Amino acid sequence: MATTSSRTLRLLSLLQARRSWPGTELADRLGVSPRTLRRDVDRLRALGYPVHAARGVAGGYRLAPGASLPPLALDDEEAVALVLGLQSVVDAAPASAEAALRALTKAVRVLPPRLQRRVDALRAATATSPAGSGPGRLPGPDPAVLLTLAGAVQAGERTTLDYTTADGRTGPRSVEPHRLVPLWRFWYLLAHDLDRADWRVFRVDRIASATAGGARFRPREVPDADVAAFVRRRIDTAPAGHAVRAVLHCTPGHARRRVSPWTRITDLPGGRCLLSWSTDELDRAAFELARVGCDVSEVEPPELVAVLRGWAQRLDRAARPPGPGLEASPDRLDDLPDR
Repeated sequence: MATTSSRTLRLLSLLQARRSWPGTELADRLGVSPRTLRRDVDRLRALGYPVHAARGVAGGYRLAPGASLPPLALDDEEAVALVLGLQSVVDAAPASAEAALRALTKAVRVLPPRLQRRVDALRAATATSPAGSGPGRLPGPDPAVLLTLAGAVQAGERTTLDYTTADGRTGPRSVEPHRLVPLWRFWYLLAHDLDRADWRVFRVDRIASATAGGARFRPREVPDADVAAFVRRRIDTAPAGHAVRAVLHCTPGHARRRVSPWTRITDLPGGRCLLSWSTDELDRAAFELARVGCDVSEVEPPELVAVLRGWAQRLDRAARPPGPGLEASPDRLDDLPDR
């Protein structure tokens, strides 16, 4: 049977995972009697955790919001995800960087040694990106895959990836992993593809699994000392679904301050500039054009024009005042027509 302290931490983790628990189910999860469960709940209360109990058919235990933030019980993957999220804020959000750095320092300090080593490997294997180009939100790379790749980079071990390409083709890729690079919304792996005898960039969220432990290799020299810049160029020049071009009616300096770092900005006469890049995400391209804050013309391809037209129609409807009888009042919501 688990020790009292480890069982109490397990109880805390369960209470944090759900809004409420029936007492019998909670006791079964912990492998204890209802009486022992009550004692464990009392221990949590003594430590300052507001555990509420209710009797009856709908009764059970729940962890209520406290007056102060208590310690959290995280599993390994949750702890790694927390560190990655805080690191991304430090890299990408200057306004919140100081607070995020303090939180990151605290989180790393209390990691158990096994996770400390793996997180240190991940941070050491990650190439830094310019401010604002880190992942504003992580799209869902598997933390276990990230840690495996980081360990392979640090150990210099050949790795097999179960990878899905942008056009949906899935298969194994045998690589020598070199660096992990966070750019905008994604994590990328820069690796030397053994089958293609060339450098390749892999999106980590498209890696279903990574198996390290292959033959050791001597790291190859990357063509550019700035690994992040090299990855950005490879992404920018890689074949993509759409070649985006648009004339921006603003100076190149203004455009570069507003758009993503890997878009190409070319000076044009008359205080204008040309934005160009390749992407598979037309919604992302539409967002780039919308946030530049100037008039835009000569947009290509036609598929992007259609996306912009759809955005314009939806935003136009959103900006209209409510019609008669449709005031946004809580007591009138029942009068709204069904959709």
